[in-house]
Amino acid sequence: MASMTEGMQKAWHKYESRQNHKPTTMRQAAEWAVADGLLELPEVDAYDVLADRMSNAVRAETRTDPLGRRYRVNHAVRVTKTGVQYTFWGIMGHAPHDHMEKSFAWRRNQIVDDSFHLKTDIDVYNDTLKDERQKIQLILDFTDDVAEREEFERMNNRRKDVA
Repeated sequence: MASMTEGMQKAWHKYESRQNHKPTTMRQAAEWAVADGLLELPEVDAYDVLADRMSNAVRAETRTDPLGRRYRVNHAVRVTKTGVQYTFWGIMGHAPHDHMEKSFAWRRNQIVDDSFHLKTDIDVYNDTLKDERQKIQLILDFTDDVAEREEFERMNNRRKDVA
C-alpha cells in the first residue's frame, strides 16, 4: 500500500504532466486531485490547525535589541518521546540554556541539510547540461553574505536613528 506522501507525489506528477510541465501552484494541483478522485480532503483537527497557526505566528515574532539588531524571540526544539514528535517552544531570555543551545544547533543543521540538498540538486542539473557555460555555480561559504547583511542592517538602523 502506498503511503500518503507517495499518493500525493503520484497525484502531483499526473497533474503536472497534464499541464505540459508548466510551473503551477499546489492549490491548483490539490483541487484537481480531489476533483479527479485521486486525493480526499483531510478531516481537520481544529486544535492542530490553531497550534500550527500559533507556531507560525510565534516563529515570526521579532524584537530589536539596544544595538538595533532584529532577532527571533521564540525558539523551538523538536523532541521525540515514545515514538511521538513534539515541538517545545521557549522565549529567548527565559528558556534554559540547553533549550537555546539545542534550538540553535537544530537551525544550523537545517541550513546544512538545505545546503547539501541544494548542492546535490545543482550537481544533478549541471550534469544534464551540454553547454558548460550554462552550469550553475554554487558557493556554500556564507561568510561574506552574512557580513554584507549585517552591514546593510547597520546602515538601515542608522537611517532610522537620523529620521
